[in-house]
Amino acid sequence: MTDSPLLEVSDLKKHFPIYKGVFSKLSGHVYAVDGVSFSIGRGETLGLVGESGCGKSTVGRTLLRLLDPTAGTVRIGGEDITHLDGPDLLPYRRRMQMIYQDPYASLNPRMTAGEIVGEPMVVHQIGTSTERRDQVASLFERVGLRPEAVHRYPHEFSGGQRQRIGIARALSLNPDLIVGDEPVSALDVSIQAQIINLLMDLQDEFGLSYLFVAHDLAVVEHISHRVAVMYLGRIVEMTDRQSLFEMPLHPYTEALLSAVPIPKASARTRKRVILTGDVPSPINPPPGCHFHARCPYAMPRCKVDVPVLREIVPGHVAACHLHDGGIKVPLAS
Repeated sequence: MTDSPLLEVSDLKKHFPIYKGVFSKLSGHVYAVDGVSFSIGRGETLGLVGESGCGKSTVGRTLLRLLDPTAGTVRIGGEDITHLDGPDLLPYRRRMQMIYQDPYASLNPRMTAGEIVGEPMVVHQIGTSTERRDQVASLFERVGLRPEAVHRYPHEFSGGQRQRIGIARALSLNPDLIVGDEPVSALDVSIQAQIINLLMDLQDEFGLSYLFVAHDLAVVEHISHRVAVMYLGRIVEMTDRQSLFEMPLHPYTEALLSAVPIPKASARTRKRVILTGDVPSPINPPPGCHFHARCPYAMPRCKVDVPVLREIVPGHVAACHLHDGGIKVPLAS
């Protein structure tokens, strides 16, 4: 892993318009992603965690340009791709690939597994048909599938095998960055471990960078170098995995970590944080800190002032008024 960032995302926003009435009048927006900034180094894994609906998957799809951003910039290898389109964007699509959450819905049931893995090479006109066929067989072996399985259809594979096909397809263009949109959440626990270990081995072998979107903190802790915590369209905390799990600086992170199952002996010494209320609507998010209505440490200013994501301790950033003035207020453990 080098210090040079492969991916740089700055103040990324994605707002979906809402239209109502016979004349489709604009009545509001869904603030799915509302000013997200981060970077990923070469050979690094950034875990992106948060509750369902917080905008994690939208971040991944927007930086890959599967969705057009409302505002902000996305740079890959220092090149701004935010406003590129068509042929200009095509070379960068080769460098960024995605592994989807549902390993069955993401595969075309009318194509064989070999055709699915080879299709990106056909689209980008890479090699001859013989070379593509050999490359597909090689990729099958690399992800733990038998080469002769290239002639089978998706419904003939198990869930874990289908996700291996998805990984092989993502690798077919030799990308620099892979976005994993909860790639193991639909799999059995034993299969999850196999897929996670495969992704880590592939990262070491090919120098891949990952944006790993997930809600399972145990999985994120295992695979990530750094972790970003997201709440209602904003990143509220980001640091290396050890610091995050040992010393969370944001109340929302504290609540997430307290919900992770641990052995009974350890559970006796840990305070369980149970959040009250529901996640606010991204259509009408609360003013100030989006988390203030559910935060056990909320102060009057939290309802008015938006906390800035800033460095609280070296290498550890958080957006919380508890740490204003350079004073670190330790949260409950």
